[in-house]
Amino acid sequence: MLLAADVGNTHTVLGLFEKDRLAADWRVATRHDMTHDELGVLWRSLLDQAGLADAPLEGMIISSVVPDLDGAIALTAKKYFDRKPLFVGPGIKTGMPILYENPHEVGADRIVNAVAAKQRYGAPVVVLDFGTGTTFDVVSPKGEYLGGVIAPGLGASAEALFSKAARLHRVEVRRPERVVGRNTEQSLRAGLYYGYLAMIEGLIARILESQEQPAPVVATGGLATVFEKDLTMLHAVDPGLTLEGLRLIWQRNR
Repeated sequence: MLLAADVGNTHTVLGLFEKDRLAADWRVATRHDMTHDELGVLWRSLLDQAGLADAPLEGMIISSVVPDLDGAIALTAKKYFDRKPLFVGPGIKTGMPILYENPHEVGADRIVNAVAAKQRYGAPVVVLDFGTGTTFDVVSPKGEYLGGVIAPGLGASAEALFSKAARLHRVEVRRPERVVGRNTEQSLRAGLYYGYLAMIEGLIARILESQEQPAPVVATGGLATVFEKDLTMLHAVDPGLTLEGLRLIWQRNR
């Protein structure tokens, strides 16, 4: 079996594959100061709760945008799983030419998403990832990674507002009942939701307009399902896209 982990700034998503089938997956908070023992105990406990603690592990693959945790993850893999993890980064075979001016600058998760989207939906394709930052990544008709857009995530935008405005209290982000709020809570929720929605719609429209031919837009990430109803230009919402990309890249590097 293969253990795949996508380590983001806010959340870490883990998946256990049996050949090409995702047998189990988990989403946990990312703590940047975790030790390798804390990581090992947590990851082992997740497998144990799923009844998979004794599953034979053939390999581990990691995409990480948290460099502070990379050393701890490597130690976790060795001590708790007796494996040397494959980190997505320079020198890894992805099967996709990267046309970024400096390929080393591209986040591992963005490349992983692009690889999976091309495999599942063909090329060209645009990937929208709702993470700590909101990323838009473009794959050319030839299957090349062209680049993309990085914008603030909804959580980061909301936190900036709440931290600077003493009289505004935090609200849960969900689809509002109306656009024009009739109290402060409703107004905040409408502004956060529809403001973010307008940003996404506008950027997608500009990206598609800039390309030579139409491309499907595929969304992934924690908030994708929250906005799915209003993002009518989406071809698909694919929560497992990043894990699938990790599986594909692992296979290409065996």
